Amino acid sequence: MAEDSDAGRLAKGTVLASRYALDGLLGHGGMADVYHGTDQVLGRQVAVKVLGPQFARDQSFVARFRREAQAAAALNHPNLVSVFDTGSDDGTHYIVMEYVAGTTLAKVIRDEGPLPADRAATIALAVTRALAFAHRAGLVHRDVKPANIMLSSEGAVKVMDFGIARTTNGESLTQTAAVLGTATYFSPEQAQGEAVDARSDIYALGCVLFEMLTGHPPFSGENPVAVAYKHVQEDPPHPSDEARGVPPELEAIVMRCLAKDPEDRYQTAEDLADDLQRFRSG
Repeated sequence: MAEDSDAGRLAKGTVLASRYALDGLLGHGGMADVYHGTDQVLGRQVAVKVLGPQFARDQSFVARFRREAQAAAALNHPNLVSVFDTGSDDGTHYIVMEYVAGTTLAKVIRDEGPLPADRAATIALAVTRALAFAHRAGLVHRDVKPANIMLSSEGAVKVMDFGIARTTNGESLTQTAAVLGTATYFSPEQAQGEAVDARSDIYALGCVLFEMLTGHPPFSGENPVAVAYKHVQEDPPHPSDEARGVPPELEAIVMRCLAKDPEDRYQTAEDLADDLQRFRSG
């Protein structure tokens, strides 16, 4: 398996399973790298997520990674990045996904700042519908954030990276939510290492919607622990105090998503979608 000199990343031209030819790095994180590639059998572009070497050495981690990749592959929804295949090649563990030509919501916010309320609500509604579909299938994402939301060049909204997802009736991929995931979008229960369910995704989406409206997340701090503490202990600011022109109806949706107690949030993504749709129709 060809590697370049950068922390064991796979070299351009690497072919996995005699099928997936890698031709460039799309992105990387603490757990995995994502490459642009070509499925040489079907002749289509793909994104290939490759598990980092430090995780690939843990066979129990690899087994859970594969099971949950298989669960994500069963999800077929227009607002979810499709998973086509998963496998191993000479100790390299990978997931083959739909390639989405476009950019992440994180980059859009970084480049454009606060988004118009209608656009923010439209993006949030698409994400909510994707999450509702996954939740009905028994999957909780656990890492909803702007970097995991793709906006395609055709205008589609796609949620990606169920790599740390958790099956609601099965084993978590990680021992604690704080190991993986992003503290900026942690629910209070996730920040405390407690059990999570669909309502944690709803909280995280509330953080994302807040960020779309204001240009920044509701809480920030010097390190992840400080941010997680604020999610648990501090009341979130109101978007209208941070940016002009936030409609009261949309602010109410955000604040309900950001309730500390899961019982005070939207109980299902379908309920959240209904309110977002009403706002857009109003």
